[in-house]
Amino acid sequence: MHVTHDPAAAAAPTIDFDTFLAVDVRVGTIVDAKPFPEARKPAWRLWIDFGPAIGVRKSSAQITENHPLETLVGQQVAAVVNFPPRQIGPVVSEVLTLGFPDANGKVVLVQPSKPVPNGGRLF
Repeated sequence: MHVTHDPAAAAAPTIDFDTFLAVDVRVGTIVDAKPFPEARKPAWRLWIDFGPAIGVRKSSAQITENHPLETLVGQQVAAVVNFPPRQIGPVVSEVLTLGFPDANGKVVLVQPSKPVPNGGRLF
């Protein structure tokens, strides 16, 4: 997470293109979503299919305010797939599902504007 979600905050320090390319952002389809009552902040547990090369990966996502559980399966989302797994309470989160804060600071998922093949890499 970034230190601030303030849209008026200055840009992060400049990075080179190779550093950007090292971050592997892929698109996947949510194939399962469940409550995550053990999380400190409200969150859902997601299973996201990134296609045959990466497969299905798990994520904990604090998206409960803008994304009701029953609407998630079938949606495509963007995620960083090459961070190390992170222990979130009793769950291991394998990818970082991406989103932007709305006017109230609640996460809105990053999604393609139309369907694309699972596993496609951001460029």
